[in-house]
Amino acid sequence: MNPESALRYPLDFPIKVMGRREPRLVQTVVDIVKHHAPDFDPATIEMRVSKKSNYLSVTCVFRATSRGQLDALYRELCDHPAVVMVL
Repeated sequence: MNPESALRYPLDFPIKVMGRREPRLVQTVVDIVKHHAPDFDPATIEMRVSKKSNYLSVTCVFRATSRGQLDALYRELCDHPAVVMVL
């Protein structure tokens, strides 16, 4: 089975990034997403602080054009030291 068969590109794709609550986390996420999806609009970001205020989730919806684009974006986000998890 082709792993891309379930997704039809291009599509609006949500990605949730969870990281330590640091002053530059949101800007870092925006920079990385814009690197892979230059037309991403940061005004669409949704954020939520964890119960103990230690972590922040940043949800971005961007226009995904290929599986390769998604894989590269996930890799770069996961490699960043401030990022704990990417969903």
